[in-house]
Amino acid sequence: MATENTMNTRKLGNSPLEVSAIGLGCMGLSHGYGPATDRQAAISLIRAAVDHGVTFFDTAEVYGPYLNEDVVGEALAPMREQVVIATKFGFTFGDDNKQQILNSRPEHIRRAAEGSLKRLRTDSIDLLYQHRVDPDVPIEDVAGTVKDLIAEGKVKHFGLSEAGEQTIRRAHAVQPVTALQSEYSLWWREPEREILPTLAELGIGFVPFSPLGKGFLTGAIDANATFRDDDFRSIVPRFSPSALEANQALVDRLGEIARDKGVTPAQITLAWLLAQKPWIVPIPGTTKPHRLEENLAAADIVLSDDDVRELTALVDRTEIAGERYPAALQARVDR
Repeated sequence: MATENTMNTRKLGNSPLEVSAIGLGCMGLSHGYGPATDRQAAISLIRAAVDHGVTFFDTAEVYGPYLNEDVVGEALAPMREQVVIATKFGFTFGDDNKQQILNSRPEHIRRAAEGSLKRLRTDSIDLLYQHRVDPDVPIEDVAGTVKDLIAEGKVKHFGLSEAGEQTIRRAHAVQPVTALQSEYSLWWREPEREILPTLAELGIGFVPFSPLGKGFLTGAIDANATFRDDDFRSIVPRFSPSALEANQALVDRLGEIARDKGVTPAQITLAWLLAQKPWIVPIPGTTKPHRLEENLAAADIVLSDDDVRELTALVDRTEIAGERYPAALQARVDR
């Protein structure tokens, strides 16, 4: 299937892995934000992304669990050679498939990789991330296992997610890390302190998830928003009514700046991310075709240095209310 459009591409750090400047985070099609999208609608959305020039698709065994990889695998099977698929290991699941238990033991990594290969209908995973750092397994053992999988041809590149500086360095010394995936956006800039300088030094690419602040930075969520029990945001402190109200001023001002430039808040937010480093590739997710087109158009927006400074200064002088994770989930972040 030929693509209708092309998009600018970026290399993830010093690696040869080249992908579209904006990827598609597929999690929300099956997991985290309410009921799963109708399977055929999800497949259509993923294929529409390919038609619009996206070559980078992000999934994980935990999304569903398993369902998202299966949908992504079916959607991309006809154009498998044109795209880069990233997935993740790092959990076992309770009897109800809802409980997530950290597990990066080498034998489990191998089992997880075999399962992902089957669901993704592929012979090789382009980018395999450790989903969360497992404090019970030395990162050298994790990196060594993925190194073996790469030698066997089952994996092409190794990634980490939400890992801290020392973990990144230790892993990279065993098997070069192609990309780190962590949250990064105008309203979560912690990676700028230690992570981005480390990645620049080591030549590792950066893949920001939740680049639109889990939807908040689009301007589509206000202080009156409510979330279903099966929507992850229902337990996130930053999405409590008081935090939403407190953070509204930031989104209002972002909307004003975007309107002045003839773009949407989502587009200017993604353009700001792309302007930070040439090896940053955000992966916004959506279930709506018109939002997909809106997000991908951000790849063509070039902000001036003054524009970037204005947006950064806006956040610098804004007190953002609410933690980004509940305490139990924040404990899984390796800092």
